[in-house]
Amino acid sequence: NIMKKDKPIILSAHQPVYMPWLGLFHKIALADIFCVFDIVQYQRKDFNNRNKIKTSSGDLWLTVPVKSSGRFDCLITDIEIVNNGWNKKHLKSIELNYKKTPYFDQYYYDLKKILDTPYQYLVDLNFDILVYILNILNIDTKIVKASDYLFEGVKSELVLDMCIQLNADIYIFGENGKDYANIDTFISAGVSPYFQSYNHPVYNQIKGKFMPYMSVFDLLFNEGQNSKNILMLDNVTKKDILTLSKDL
Repeated sequence: NIMKKDKPIILSAHQPVYMPWLGLFHKIALADIFCVFDIVQYQRKDFNNRNKIKTSSGDLWLTVPVKSSGRFDCLITDIEIVNNGWNKKHLKSIELNYKKTPYFDQYYYDLKKILDTPYQYLVDLNFDILVYILNILNIDTKIVKASDYLFEGVKSELVLDMCIQLNADIYIFGENGKDYANIDTFISAGVSPYFQSYNHPVYNQIKGKFMPYMSVFDLLFNEGQNSKNILMLDNVTKKDILTLSKDL
């Protein structure tokens, strides 16, 4: 790519997860391009097919049942949903626990439309939920899918190859990126690494004491159009990252 860039391109990526938490949307909002990293292994007991909502008696996992091939090396793109009525259960749980929130009607019926669609693949369900939430939050980051490219390497090298192919100058890792990122190879390739550390905001919730780390829908139902401001509160901004990268 020899085109002259006006400003550095910030890239971030994450595997497709179900009804994600707030920190993911902060990370996407900081980036110019977000890559749905759908070329990794499916993670059992992770957030690929489940997330949490708040109830009056604590948190509740909502889990999308998936077909198990008995193998542990399945790529996330190959994971199929078992359409056994799970969506009705999820919608019922969401309705029971959120129907008294101020913005329930504003989002529930759109979410219902998505969950009532009989998706075959988990990645497609997760993608449509992600795009829906980004629209609501007015986050206009460009979204691409890793499966549309040929990224090569493992762990740190794979991420760096993605950065090079997507013409990125700055890459935002999640907090755990420090465990595997080879910072020197990034810097010598002209990519500044940044490690996101997310300060979770406290916002209005119904029913008892505040519980962090719920699905973003917990925030949306409770705070409506103020949700984006809340999730960005007391956290780094795109401007901060551009300033920091100049110092590297």
